[in-house]
Amino acid sequence: MEGMTPSSDKDLNRLDNSSFVGEHGSSCHSSPARAARGPEEGGDTGHSGTKLGYIVTDVPPWYLCILLGLQHFLTAIGGLVAVPLILSKALCLQFDLLTQSHLISTIFFVSGICTLLQVLFGVRLPIIQGGTFTFLTPTLAMLSLPTWKCPAWTQNATLVNTSSPEFIQVWQTRMREVQGTIIVASCFQIFVGFSGLIGFLMRFIGPLTIAPTITLVALPLFESAGDMAGQHWGMAFMTIFFIVLFSQYLKDVAVPLPSYQRDKKRHFSPIYVFQIFPVLLGLSLSWLLCYVLTVTSVLPAAPSAYGHLARTDTRGDVLSQAPWFRLPYPGQWGTPTVSLAGIFGILAGVISSMLESVGDYYACARLCGAPPPPQHAISRGIGVEGIGCLLAGAWGTGSGTTSYSENVGALGITKVGSRMVIISGACTMLLSGIFGKVGAMLASIPIPVIGGMFLVMFGVIAAVGISNLQYTDMNSSRNIFIFGFSLFAGLTIPNWASKNSTLLETGIIQLDQVILVLLTTGMFVGGLLGFILDNTVPGTQEERGLLAWKQSHEGGTESSQLVSKVYDLPFGIGTKYCNVSWFQYLPACPKRLSCDNRMDELKAAGQKNSVKASLDRNFEIRADTRI
Repeated sequence: MEGMTPSSDKDLNRLDNSSFVGEHGSSCHSSPARAARGPEEGGDTGHSGTKLGYIVTDVPPWYLCILLGLQHFLTAIGGLVAVPLILSKALCLQFDLLTQSHLISTIFFVSGICTLLQVLFGVRLPIIQGGTFTFLTPTLAMLSLPTWKCPAWTQNATLVNTSSPEFIQVWQTRMREVQGTIIVASCFQIFVGFSGLIGFLMRFIGPLTIAPTITLVALPLFESAGDMAGQHWGMAFMTIFFIVLFSQYLKDVAVPLPSYQRDKKRHFSPIYVFQIFPVLLGLSLSWLLCYVLTVTSVLPAAPSAYGHLARTDTRGDVLSQAPWFRLPYPGQWGTPTVSLAGIFGILAGVISSMLESVGDYYACARLCGAPPPPQHAISRGIGVEGIGCLLAGAWGTGSGTTSYSENVGALGITKVGSRMVIISGACTMLLSGIFGKVGAMLASIPIPVIGGMFLVMFGVIAAVGISNLQYTDMNSSRNIFIFGFSLFAGLTIPNWASKNSTLLETGIIQLDQVILVLLTTGMFVGGLLGFILDNTVPGTQEERGLLAWKQSHEGGTESSQLVSKVYDLPFGIGTKYCNVSWFQYLPACPKRLSCDNRMDELKAAGQKNSVKASLDRNFEIRADTRI
């Protein structure tokens, strides 16, 4: 990722950190003015050597919006589906595939709503919102408390009657607890965003805090990934083989696919399919192979035999049971409940998610031809993400929402940075959430195939966390100590606490739950130690990586007109309300220049009209618009 903080749950389908960098080492524009220049004038190029076809404020043809919007949805599917599948065991739902499909449909639907809110009223950049992995670790820690551990009979498929009131009560009480915790924690993110506190927090949180935090999002999940892959290691390794083949070895291989343009009519354009959809293609091929082996009876039919769960017919009944149409709604699992223990754990995930999203905003701006986001846009973006987490809690997805940087990277491939494309993708997610068969189909993926995908995805998340250290001086014994100790303690302390919970009892039940959840959440332990040591052990700004980190997302001077066009609120809201005197003091409102400053800027930007004309000519004679 090219941003302040490479993300964790966001780099799931894009399995490298190059943001789909093109042949010339760049694939983005910091402004439309730069987008209008050719390569000889400093304009950036992608795989084909062509410039951005559409910048953030442009509206492509409707058919292109639909196709590229569908592509963004498919790119995000890996992360969207993974969250409810991981949570299903802790919610006692591992044998209730129909409810799993409902959770998948719900997360699709809510992600579509949150994406529309973010693009229209948040940071206003073309960025997808979806379920976050940073909430998973504290959620699993909360559900591992003695109060919320699944009854033994729910772990036996022969004893589970998914339609019985007793079973429904078991999993819905746990889901309602998760919902309430996320709703309360999201209020903190809303406050931090709309109050402008995100800028203040970023002064104290650097790479040595983020690196162990993000790394410890993935490392504790090795057991669940291994258990699922171990149901049939052959199919798991086949899935890994396909994903690695597509994402690493074939990522620069272009596949000629039909395309259409007014001057060329129908023709074939080279599309880097393997680089855009490595996880989707890998899952599909492994799934197809499981189906062939099931039909030919190669995989064992006996439920107790090794490899039985790789058969497609063990989870295929859910497709016939799922309704064609099902509209998710708030409170569909009942009224959310709240416990103090879960809130503190989720807050660690909220802070991590906020910092990752800020980095995504800067990366997205560079890739879609927009100026770097001003402070008011960042504040709105974080605040709207908080609203998205609140909606996710109300609907009951089991997780919050955050920005997806695999979709940010896809902008560099398509050369289309228009936010109208993301609006189209959000509508696709909404429709997929309403069509129940879509979620049911994804819930029926064989368990070993999912396990293979998790091995790759969680490995990438851990590596993305470690990659934050590129900004620091790793020849410094100070930095080596802080990262190494924080990471190892984040693994050791939760492991000990989960095995010796009785030694932590104080006699106050609520306090015992808070202590246990925090100490069994690795990302909280490692992140807190990294934060304290990085801010107390003496070290220079350069040694700590803070200078390089800030320089990585600093932008040049952009005209206020251009910034206003990209980041101001839509439908005249910014003009009508933010010009009111007392509204101008709100961090989320755009700041207006005084008349004198605006006149000075206009004089300095005397070539504005020529740049606009150059842009128009560039879009009229564009060589190709790739799908």
